[in-house]
Amino acid sequence: MMTMDMSRLLDSMENSIKLQGRARAEKRSRQAEREQKEFKEKLMRAAVSRVELEGMVQKIKGTDAAVQRDQLTGLMGGF
Repeated sequence: MMTMDMSRLLDSMENSIKLQGRARAEKRSRQAEREQKEFKEKLMRAAVSRVELEGMVQKIKGTDAAVQRDQLTGLMGGF
């Protein structure tokens, strides 16, 4: 009888340990998924920022080219 009770106790403890391990693994999995999602969002924001910066650079380059063209036209008109 005592052996049976010990056996049940050990089985119960083993099941408890397995459940705790499973719960920890699921928690780690959810955390990893959350971190991966956050990383992808950061990458997307960085990509959008880069596109916006490249657009600003092109606009500035276009403005600089227009100023140079106007200056050149002004110089050529003086001759």
